[in-house]
Amino acid sequence: MKPVKIGLLGLGTVGGGTVRVLTRNRDEITRRAGRGIEIIAAAARNLDSLGDLDTTGMRLTEDAFEVVEDPEVEVIVELIGGLSPARELVLRAIDQGKHVVTANKALIAHHGNEIFQRAQEKGVMVAFEAAVAGGIPIIKAIREGLAGNRIEWLAGIINGTANFILTEMRDKGRDFNDVLAEAQRLGYAEADPTFDVEGVDAAHKLTILASIAFGVPLQFDRVYMEGITGISREDVAYASELGYRIKHLGIARRSPRGIELRVHPTLIPERRLIANVDGVLNAVLVWGDAVGPTLYYGAGAGAEPTASAVVADLVDVVRALTIDPENRVPHLAFQPDALADTRILAMDEVETAFYLRLRVVDQPGVMADVTRILADLDISIEAILQKEPDEDTHEADVILLTHRVREGNLDQAIGRIEALSSVIAPVQRIRMEALR
Repeated sequence: MKPVKIGLLGLGTVGGGTVRVLTRNRDEITRRAGRGIEIIAAAARNLDSLGDLDTTGMRLTEDAFEVVEDPEVEVIVELIGGLSPARELVLRAIDQGKHVVTANKALIAHHGNEIFQRAQEKGVMVAFEAAVAGGIPIIKAIREGLAGNRIEWLAGIINGTANFILTEMRDKGRDFNDVLAEAQRLGYAEADPTFDVEGVDAAHKLTILASIAFGVPLQFDRVYMEGITGISREDVAYASELGYRIKHLGIARRSPRGIELRVHPTLIPERRLIANVDGVLNAVLVWGDAVGPTLYYGAGAGAEPTASAVVADLVDVVRALTIDPENRVPHLAFQPDALADTRILAMDEVETAFYLRLRVVDQPGVMADVTRILADLDISIEAILQKEPDEDTHEADVILLTHRVREGNLDQAIGRIEALSSVIAPVQRIRMEALR
């Protein structure tokens, strides 16, 4: 059979990795797909910056729309990122009856509902494994491998930059800003690291995972986001002293009242496998009612790990080219007309345990005042750690671990605690998850 002809949009880190993987593993990929996969056209912003990338046999252009319009191209691989012109390019490709493979998590999180509806109408596929967790096949695992399960919850380290920073803070006792600067020097963080350290990147990925896990529309605007910029090395050290590690998690969970969608720093017991995923690596823990817990671990970014997922999607598309569109694997795991309008909970309705750090004046009655406020709002304490007071200032850190509590109640308690004259700084709070 003739090779399937591909148009590649973007020849940067992932695009270059895709070219190399397809070239190096050409024979193996052909054996798996049943047909060859050949890039015949590619677009890049600057064709003079391709270095030693082998583009033999490709028509090169700086106009991505030219590749989409090429009548020979059967599948478009979108690796330029961002929302525009990526959205316009993908929709144009779909309208022309071309299948699409993308690594663009922001595009899927924001515009996936529109894109998948258009693709269904046109009878084409949109594959996006590389949009979440790089080379870890987490989308295929949830969508296909766990199709017999009711997914109860998932929790993931899905941003390598944030995980690298927290790992360095824990292992070397360094400050956040110091480690962030190193992450930028190493290329793990962008010059503007906001998407990574404030949780936006992780929220894009969580949006996708939750939709596939629970059969709900993509709802990025309903995800609660909290970054790691407020985490101090003291918090990391205290957590360790108490037998926990701080990880920046994306969490999606069913509850009787709706679905929780949240990204935030989280204390998890150090004995959990996911607590020991360090550096820039990613991991996703999924709990299904039949299978129990399953953990997916590996490289969440990088040229060839991400290219691995892109090429796997290309193989899937090639295998399915002759399948009746009505019988293909649904984009979001559930049949399009079976997506549920399940309520997404506001954060003040979510229940979780908490780590609280109070900076207080070392004087009698402080803990009595604090515990009375907590008791008034039905918040019970699991553990207390009181550090030695500073000899000069007579101030001390007090760490409280609570049992599970509704976040709205804790908000009220923190407001009252911060109003006490003996509490001299805003209360630091970090959510806790047992991940049982």
